[in-house]
Order: sequence, then structure tokens, then C-alpha cells
Amino acid sequence: MTELPNPNTIHPVPNIDHVVNVRPTITNKNIIVGDFTYFSDKDFEKQVVHHYDFYDDKLIIGKFCQIASGVKFVMNGANHQMGCVSTFPFYIFEGWGEKVPSLDKMPLKGDIIIGNDVWMGENATILAGVKVGDGAIIGMNSVVGSDIEPYTIVVGNPAKPTKKRFDDELIEILLELKWWDKPIEEIKALIPLLHNNNLDEVKQSLIR
Repeated sequence: MTELPNPNTIHPVPNIDHVVNVRPTITNKNIIVGDFTYFSDKDFEKQVVHHYDFYDDKLIIGKFCQIASGVKFVMNGANHQMGCVSTFPFYIFEGWGEKVPSLDKMPLKGDIIIGNDVWMGENATILAGVKVGDGAIIGMNSVVGSDIEPYTIVVGNPAKPTKKRFDDELIEILLELKWWDKPIEEIKALIPLLHNNNLDEVKQSLIR
């Protein structure tokens, strides 16, 4: 019997220690990552910046995402109170005696939520409150401050959509299929279809 891939294996590529399955490395309760999402470097949690406990914001990433080296997730702690006379966060630093303002007075953008099978290119930056749909691609060095629709390619600073990966019919079929939620044995059986670049053939196979 062939051994199945194990989502709890930290180093899933033999003899390569700078590719890691993210989920089994996470220690922060507010970082939630799905099975088989990998990071092309060694310490994923260092890429989640300005993530302070008093905000209680979350980074949620789906399954089978591909995160290149240098990708950063900028959480709500990076946002200062721009509506005040000064943007300086006195409440963070010792000696000023200031308490953290109530959250309703803070510039909270919300959680970062990344879908499934999302590819994030090198040195991309995803800002607080952004939601990225399933199957999206984020180009290298992009700065993402707005939501991304499923199966859409975005590039630039600020990141803008360049095109959809597939036509609307195939996108709808894939979003309904949710292949990433299937048992491992079923996913293995689907791989020839998932790696088929004849999209008409893929569509016909999935419609049947």
C-alpha cells in the first residue's frame, strides 16, 4: 500500500529543509492554517507582523496554499489612529502611562482571510482586513490592500487584477468542487485533472 502524504510532516520535500508545511509549526492561537499549505522558508510566524494580543485579530489561511519566501501578513497593529492630532501610539511604550484605547476607537480593518489553493509570490504583502478568494494568484512584490475574487491574478502596488484565470463557468465548477476538502485518496485520484491544461477537457470531465 502506498503511503499517503501526511499534513503533519513539517518538511514535506525530502532533503529540503526550507520548505515547510505551515500548520504543524504554528504556536499562535490566532494564526489558523489549513492542511498542506506550505511556506518556502523556515519560520512562518515571523512573517506575520504587528500581531498584538490586545487586538485579538486573526490570520486564517486555507488548504494547499503556496507561500513564497518573503511574503508578509501585516496585521491590525500596524495601523495608527489617523483621525487624531498625532498618530504616535503612546499606549504601546513604557513610561507614558497610557492605556490601550478601547477597540472601537482603534483603526481595525478585520482579519486576514486567505482561501484555498492560493499562490502568493515572493515578497508579496497582504494587509489587514483583506480577503483572498480560492485559487487566486498574487504576483511577487505585490501589496494587497483590497479583497481578491476567486481565481483572479493580481499584481502591483497597490495590487490590481490583471485577469481571471478561467472563464466564469469553470470557476463556478471549481468553487463547487472544493477539491481541497476531499479525502486525500480522492485528491490523489484528481491530480491528473488538476494538472491538465486542456481546460475544455477539464470542464467536460467535471460537468459529467
